[in-house]
Amino acid sequence: MVAGLVAVIAGGSSGADAAARVGRDGFDVTSGMIRALPDERLGIDVPEVRAVLRHSTAPAAEIRFRYLGPTAATKLLASGEARRQIGLKLRARDTCNVIYVMWHIEPDERIAVSIKRNAGQSTHAECGARGYVNLRPRRSGPVGAVRVGSSHALRAVLEGGELTVWADGTLAWEGSLPSNLVDFDGPVGLRTDNVAVELEYFVGA
Repeated sequence: MVAGLVAVIAGGSSGADAAARVGRDGFDVTSGMIRALPDERLGIDVPEVRAVLRHSTAPAAEIRFRYLGPTAATKLLASGEARRQIGLKLRARDTCNVIYVMWHIEPDERIAVSIKRNAGQSTHAECGARGYVNLRPRRSGPVGAVRVGSSHALRAVLEGGELTVWADGTLAWEGSLPSNLVDFDGPVGLRTDNVAVELEYFVGA
């Protein structure tokens, strides 16, 4: 068993029955820095973090986070937008081929799902910020505002080509993923942009 994995009950309000909590040693951090906090919690206070698990699991994961506010510095996205967001990676084969489930905090407040697909490419030097396809849900719901000091939970489960996302235990996004864009596989992970948070990370049992 990978160091840093602790079996816990994840609670039913967010759509999970049982899950395993992932500590700092369970992640391969490809950009930025994640700090290990007591009780298997994780701390992030840098503008950009990209990380994936060191082992494969089912494509189901949950982040429970406390928002501490914007990071001291801000890193613009490739589009030039100064977005603040936190989210999950699913089937993250590499930086060029991954499914993102992101909770936008600023300037908009919503759940956004996108697929980054770049056939034959695997490094940032090859694909950069190209290959994103933003997906529309079949059903969706509003999400609560994320304020400094507030706590929230984001959970996503991919079964076959059907993706379901809960925000704070309420359905926020549900829809089908195009099969021609998800012909890859990989571990789950996390991504943050310009947010300082303390969090717990869970994977499906």
